[in-house]
Amino acid sequence: MSTDARFATGDWYAVVGDHVTVLLPGSQRDRVAALWDLADAGATADAVLDALVSGGLSTLDHVALVAHGDDSTRVIVRGAPTATVASTSGEEIVSATAGTAWAERLVTGVTSIRVTLTGDGAADHALTAGIARVSVVEFGTPSAAPSAPVEEPVEEPVAPVVAAEPDPEPEPQPEPEPVAVEPEPEAAPAYAEPEPVAAAPMSFGEPEEDPTPTGETPVVEAPVVDDWSDRDGQTVTGPPVPDFDRPPIPGQEMAPEVVSQPVASLVFSTGDVVLVDRTVLVGRAPEARRFASHDQPHVVTVASPQQEISSTHLEIRPGAGADHGSAIATDLGSTNGTVLAQPGLEPEELKAGIAVSLIPGAVLDLGDGVTIQVTNP
Repeated sequence: MSTDARFATGDWYAVVGDHVTVLLPGSQRDRVAALWDLADAGATADAVLDALVSGGLSTLDHVALVAHGDDSTRVIVRGAPTATVASTSGEEIVSATAGTAWAERLVTGVTSIRVTLTGDGAADHALTAGIARVSVVEFGTPSAAPSAPVEEPVEEPVAPVVAAEPDPEPEPQPEPEPVAVEPEPEAAPAYAEPEPVAAAPMSFGEPEEDPTPTGETPVVEAPVVDDWSDRDGQTVTGPPVPDFDRPPIPGQEMAPEVVSQPVASLVFSTGDVVLVDRTVLVGRAPEARRFASHDQPHVVTVASPQQEISSTHLEIRPGAGADHGSAIATDLGSTNGTVLAQPGLEPEELKAGIAVSLIPGAVLDLGDGVTIQVTNP
């Protein structure tokens, strides 16, 4: 396989040596320096694996490793990554099954490998020895699809031209008797259709009549309650949002509480995977009292030793209108906020109560090392 390597930018770490490449999520930053020392020194795949599992697999939910040998290529994936391996014997997708340590393949005759971490971007940046932030990594050259053979036009045989004999003289036929023809009724006079009258121009009112001329949703100040505190007795700062009403996207209708097909899959840094087929509530101790009994949301409880995550911190739900088919995230007035990193965009902090559409590859950071990666369902 060619040693040519490329990548698409993202939030994962790629530790690239001469023989071994290790791919780790951003939450594993503390492992990167030690792995780079090994990879830069030309360590084998077994030596790198020893360093990876030395801290225990329970703290290493997601990882991918590609090791290039003289005659074969070794591929290992755990958690979210998937690897598409093309070889002389065909193409295979390598992904880990839930409940297993990892998936491993030893493949000969490899022509290309594509490891997908988040999103599905084009790998158009050269990947060299060192450390890079990536979302997709490719090795080798993907095989091009064979072009369809061009069929030669087949000439049709031409029949020989035979001179036709002259037709015999026609026999005289008797004259037909005249037939009386009744006059046709007069056609009704045609009337031209009236030309359409141009409709009056639409009016949207004067600019000063629009309470939000920029199109932005006005910020609604939350009521301040002097004796408010978090229900678990831990967090005591910030105004409460006890019964948060989900704000619609301006100009759009609300999506149903439950949809027939999930719009996204949420991969938590804790290892949990949740489908967005209804509202998903995330927090230290999320509550769903405002929902009816027939449309209860998914409730995901995450640990927060430093108390950076609020009790009911974040809501993710199916979108509506122009956002139909996408997931929508809303910060529920959390104390320390939520940071959103969309592929190709700078990270931004969500505004409380303002819904934002998520695209595959987006990563939500709730604090205390808890992140949520958005993928296709």
